[in-house]
Amino acid sequence: EGYKSKAACENGIESVKKNSPSDERFERKVAKNGKHFFNLKAANSQIIGSSQMYASESGMNNGIESVKKNGPDAATEFDLE
Repeated sequence: EGYKSKAACENGIESVKKNSPSDERFERKVAKNGKHFFNLKAANSQIIGSSQMYASESGMNNGIESVKKNGPDAATEFDLE
Protein backbone atom coordinates (compact mmCIF):
# COMPACT_ATOMS: atom_id res chain seq x y z
CA GLU A 1 0.00 0.00 0.00
CA GLY A 2 1.17 3.52 -0.70
CA TYR A 3 1.09 6.07 2.11
CA LYS A 4 0.75 9.83 1.83
CA SER A 5 2.94 10.58 4.85
CA LYS A 6 5.78 9.06 6.81
CA ALA A 7 3.60 9.03 9.95
CA ALA A 8 0.89 7.00 8.19
CA CYS A 9 3.54 4.59 6.94
CA GLU A 10 4.97 4.19 10.43
CA ASN A 11 1.47 3.48 11.78
CA GLY A 12 1.01 0.77 9.14
CA ILE A 13 4.32 -0.83 10.05
CA GLU A 14 3.46 -0.80 13.75
CA SER A 15 0.10 -2.41 13.01
CA VAL A 16 1.83 -5.25 11.14
CA LYS A 17 4.34 -5.72 13.97
CA LYS A 18 1.55 -5.76 16.57
CA ASN A 19 -0.79 -8.12 14.71
CA SER A 20 1.65 -10.51 13.03
CA PRO A 21 2.24 -12.82 16.03
CA SER A 22 -1.48 -13.64 16.37
CA ASP A 23 -2.67 -16.61 14.34
CA GLU A 24 -6.27 -15.36 14.46
CA ARG A 25 -5.22 -12.27 12.48
CA PHE A 26 -4.37 -14.42 9.43
CA GLU A 27 -7.15 -15.02 6.93
CA ARG A 28 -6.33 -18.06 4.81
CA LYS A 29 -7.74 -17.97 1.27
CA VAL A 30 -7.73 -19.90 -2.00
CA ALA A 31 -7.77 -17.90 -5.24
CA LYS A 32 -9.88 -18.83 -8.27
CA ASN A 33 -6.76 -20.35 -9.85
CA GLY A 34 -6.41 -22.76 -6.90
CA LYS A 35 -3.39 -21.06 -5.37
CA HIS A 36 -3.27 -20.30 -1.67
CA PHE A 37 -2.61 -16.92 -0.07
CA PHE A 38 -3.26 -15.11 3.18
CA ASN A 39 -4.28 -11.69 4.39
CA LEU A 40 -3.04 -10.22 7.65
CA LYS A 41 -5.80 -8.26 9.36
CA ALA A 42 -5.82 -5.67 12.12
CA ALA A 43 -8.14 -5.91 15.13
CA ASN A 44 -10.74 -3.89 13.20
CA SER A 45 -10.66 -6.54 10.40
CA GLN A 46 -8.93 -4.17 7.95
CA ILE A 47 -6.45 -5.96 5.69
CA ILE A 48 -2.97 -4.67 6.47
CA GLY A 49 -1.02 -7.09 4.31
CA SER A 50 -1.48 -9.76 1.65
CA SER A 51 0.90 -12.56 0.78
CA GLN A 52 2.23 -13.86 -2.47
CA MET A 53 0.42 -16.78 -4.09
CA TYR A 54 1.50 -20.24 -2.97
CA ALA A 55 1.17 -23.47 -4.95
CA SER A 56 0.24 -25.43 -1.83
CA GLU A 57 -1.48 -24.96 1.50
CA SER A 58 1.68 -26.09 3.28
CA GLY A 59 3.67 -23.39 1.48
CA MET A 60 1.15 -20.79 2.61
CA ASN A 61 1.32 -22.09 6.19
CA ASN A 62 5.13 -21.82 6.10
CA GLY A 63 4.74 -18.22 4.93
CA ILE A 64 2.38 -17.46 7.81
CA GLU A 65 4.78 -19.00 10.33
CA SER A 66 7.61 -16.87 8.93
CA VAL A 67 5.56 -13.67 9.28
CA LYS A 68 4.53 -14.65 12.82
CA LYS A 69 8.16 -15.27 13.76
CA ASN A 70 9.85 -12.36 11.98
CA GLY A 71 7.14 -9.68 11.77
CA PRO A 72 7.28 -8.31 15.31
CA ASP A 73 11.01 -7.50 15.17
CA ALA A 74 11.50 -6.86 11.45
CA ALA A 75 13.87 -4.05 10.52
CA THR A 76 12.38 -1.28 8.40
CA GLU A 77 13.71 1.17 5.84
CA PHE A 78 12.02 4.23 4.41
CA ASP A 79 12.25 5.38 0.81
CA LEU A 80 10.54 8.75 0.80
CA GLU A 81 10.89 9.43 -2.90
